[in-house]
Amino acid sequence: MFLHLGEDYLINENDIIGIFDLDNSTVSKHTRNFLTQADKQGEVIDVSGDLPKSYVITEEFGLQRVYLSQYSSAVLEKRL
Repeated sequence: MFLHLGEDYLINENDIIGIFDLDNSTVSKHTRNFLTQADKQGEVIDVSGDLPKSYVITEEFGLQRVYLSQYSSAVLEKRL
């Protein structure tokens, strides 16, 4: 199965490590540091086209990716 993240992005559900709410999880300093490092390393892909509400961490072909999505984490989980 594939999960539609927004725009034209689909990811394989087997590659998903976690789906997180952006507002709730970025309260932690550690999460903010993780997202900052991922962005500096070019691992963040913004597929929201708008204000992101959630992010999905995946491992594809041995590479970690962080997708920013306009859909809430609850919506993405229901789609799975």
